Amino acid sequence: MASQKPGKLVKAALEKAVDKVTELVNPPIPGAPNSEPPSLDEPTEPRGPLPPKQDQTGPETVSPTGAPTGAPKLSQGQQGDFLTTSAGARLYDTDHSLKAGERGPTLLQDHHLREKVMHFDHERIPERVVHARGYGAHGVFVGYGTAASVCKAGFLGDGVETQVFVRFSTVLGSRGSADTVRDTRGFATKFYTQEGNFDLVGNNIPVFFIQDGIKFPDVIHAGKPHPDREIPQAQSAHDTFWDFVSTHTEATHHVMWNMSDRGIPRSYRTMEGFGVHTFRLVNAEGGTALAKFHWKPKLGVHSLVWEEAQLINGIDPDFHRRDLADAIESGAFPQWELGLQIFPDTPRQTFEGIDLLDPTKIVPEELAPVQPVGMLTLNRNTMNFFAETEQVAFHLGNLVPGIDVTDDPLLQARLFSYLDTQLTRLAGPNFNQIPINRPHTAVNDMFRDGFHQHAVHAGVAPYRPNTLDGGNPFEATAEDRPLVEVAQPLPKAVKVRQAPASFADHFTQPRLFWLSLSPVEKEHVVRAFTFELGKCYEQAVKERQLRVLANVDATLCAQVAQGLGLPAPSPTVRPKKVAPSPALSQIGQTWPTDGRLIGIVVDPADLDGVRTVRETILAGGMVPLLIAPTGGPIGDSGLVAQRTFLTARSVEFDALLLAGGPPPGADAVPARDAKAGAPGGTVDPRVLLMIQECFRHAKAIGAWGTGRAAVEAAGCAGPGVVVDDDASQVLKSVTALLGAHRVWERFPATIS
Repeated sequence: MASQKPGKLVKAALEKAVDKVTELVNPPIPGAPNSEPPSLDEPTEPRGPLPPKQDQTGPETVSPTGAPTGAPKLSQGQQGDFLTTSAGARLYDTDHSLKAGERGPTLLQDHHLREKVMHFDHERIPERVVHARGYGAHGVFVGYGTAASVCKAGFLGDGVETQVFVRFSTVLGSRGSADTVRDTRGFATKFYTQEGNFDLVGNNIPVFFIQDGIKFPDVIHAGKPHPDREIPQAQSAHDTFWDFVSTHTEATHHVMWNMSDRGIPRSYRTMEGFGVHTFRLVNAEGGTALAKFHWKPKLGVHSLVWEEAQLINGIDPDFHRRDLADAIESGAFPQWELGLQIFPDTPRQTFEGIDLLDPTKIVPEELAPVQPVGMLTLNRNTMNFFAETEQVAFHLGNLVPGIDVTDDPLLQARLFSYLDTQLTRLAGPNFNQIPINRPHTAVNDMFRDGFHQHAVHAGVAPYRPNTLDGGNPFEATAEDRPLVEVAQPLPKAVKVRQAPASFADHFTQPRLFWLSLSPVEKEHVVRAFTFELGKCYEQAVKERQLRVLANVDATLCAQVAQGLGLPAPSPTVRPKKVAPSPALSQIGQTWPTDGRLIGIVVDPADLDGVRTVRETILAGGMVPLLIAPTGGPIGDSGLVAQRTFLTARSVEFDALLLAGGPPPGADAVPARDAKAGAPGGTVDPRVLLMIQECFRHAKAIGAWGTGRAAVEAAGCAGPGVVVDDDASQVLKSVTALLGAHRVWERFPATIS
C-alpha cells in the first residue's frame, strides 16, 4: 500500500492542476454547496471538517465580555475527525439504537439515542413575530469624517473601519414564506464599534403605518394571516389589513409606498434603507441637531414588476437571499452610502412645517439634502444561518456617544419592545453573549447568572459602590466618553392619551409621493391597489379605502375605482398643493451594472461569439449564465451550461442574450415540461417564452447569428431589443441599457 501513495499524490496534483486550468477557463458560478466538490463514493479516510468557502466567515472571536481571544474563527465551529457526543466521547455508530437483541426493544440506557433525539426536539426557537424571514451578511463600514460637526460618534470618524452585521427581512411572513412578496423590508445594521454596539434598525420605506407604538400590535395583527384559517401568508391582499388601514388613515403614506414598486425590490442590493425616526445627534462641544438616517445603494434603487414577483415566488422563493449570497461569493460586494438629513434642534422639533416626531412623515431631500457620512460594504457570507442570522438580536437602545433618541412615540415603544422580545425568543437575558451579538469592546455590566450564561465572572461584588473588588467597575467621567442622555428640557404638561395636532394631516404626504412618481410608476401603484383590494371579500372595505384614496388624488382614486368596478367617491378634505420630490422616483438615472445576471441562450451548433461575450461579462463584474438544451459541458468547446431550457426562467436574469436559435430539445414536450407548450416550430418553445417574458418585463434583449431568428419568432421588436452581426457590439448596447435597470419606454402608461 505504501508504494502506491506517491502515485496517488501525483494523480491528485495532476487533478488539481487540471481543475485550476478549468477554473481559469470557466470561473466558478456562485452557489457551490461547499469549499470542495464531493467525491462520487462516500469518503472512508478520517479527516477534519472542510474549511468554509472563501466568501464565508463567522462572528469575531471575542469572549462573552468583549475581549479579543486571538482564536481563529473556525475554532467556534465543529472540531476533530470523528463523530462524538456533545461531551466529546467518540462514537462508533449513529445509525442503530441500542437494543435488546437485533429485533429490540430499544433500551432506555441508550445515552446517544436520548441525547441525539433530545437535541433534535429542541432545535427550533420561536421565530420573530415580525421580520421572521430574514437574511444576513457581514461587512465593514468606513466613516468619511464628514459628520464631525454634528456627531461625535467614533465610528463616523475619517477612515475609521467598523465591523458590521446586516439583516434584511420581510415584515409579515413566517420564516418559511417567499422572498418577493409585496411587503415592507427590514434593513437592520449592527455596528460593532469601539464604544459599544450601535444598532440602526430601519426599513426600506422611510415612514411607518402608525404614529404611536401602542398601535403596533394592531397593525401587525391586521396584516398577519386571518387567525381562524391562518391564511393568507406573507401578504397584505386581504380584508383585515385593508379594514385596518382604511379606518386608520395615518397609515395612508406607508400604504402608498408599499403599493409602489418599493414594495417588491429587485434585490436587497438595490434597496434603500431608512432609520424611519428622527434621532438627536451630539457633537464634541455638546451641541445638538436632529437627524434622519438614509442608506443609499450604490447600484441604485431597482424593483421587480408584479408578474416577475409572482413567478419568482413559485420558481425560487429564496430569490433575494440567493441573490445576496451569490453576489458576495462572486466578489460583487454590495455597497450602501450612509447619509444624514440634518435639522436644527428647535423646541418644536419641526422643519419647514413638518413634524419631525411624526414617523408617518418624510422631509423631501430637496428641502434637506442627504449628506454622505460613510460607506457600508457587505463582503462576507455567514458560516451558519441559525447561529448568526437567526440569533442576531437588535435593539434601538444600543446607542453610542453622539447618538440619542427623540420623543417620537413609535420610537419610544420600540425601545421597550425590541429588548423584551428577546427574553422569550432567545430564552433569557444573556442574548448579548451569543457570538453574533457580542460587542467588540470591553463589557463589565455587573449582570450575573440567568439562562445561557457563557461568561465566567470573577470577583465577589457585582454591585456599586464596592471595596471588595477594588471598586471595579468604575463609573466613567466625561473624559472617558460615556453614553450620556441629552439633558432635554421637558415641557410642563398633564398626562394625556392623545397626539399632537400636527400629526392629524394624513393625506398631504401621500399626495406628495404620488405626484413625484413617473407615469410608469403611477400605473404600477394603480395596479397594486386594484389587485390588493380586488382580493378583499367585503365590499365595504373596498369602498372605504376608495374614500381614503379620494383624499390623496382624484386620478388615483378614479383609476382604482374603475378597476374594481365601483364609483369613485368625492374627497372629504381639500387637497393641498405640493411640490413633487424627484428623489422619490426610482426612474431617470444611470447606475453601475455590478453583479447583474446575464442569461445567454446558446445553440451547440452555433457558438461563435459566446466565449468572447462571456469573458467580457465576467470582466465587467457581471455573472454570465449559459443556457443550453442540457447542462454540463457544451461539446468540446470548453464552455459549461449552468442552466437548461427546462430549469431556466426569464425572471432569474437582468438581461437575455441569444447566441443561437436552438431547435426544440428532446424534452420540449408538455409531458416533460409544461413550459414547452404545443409542439412545432423551429425554435425551442421555452426559449421563445423566455424572450417574450423578458420583453414583457421591459428587460434588455440582444441577439446575433441564429439568435436573430429566435427573436423574430418570438414576435419581439422595438426599444431595448438589440440585433447585430457583432456579438461584442450587442453586449455593449445591452450593458448600456442595463444602467437604467429596465427599458422603461416599453411599458405603456395612461397616467401623466
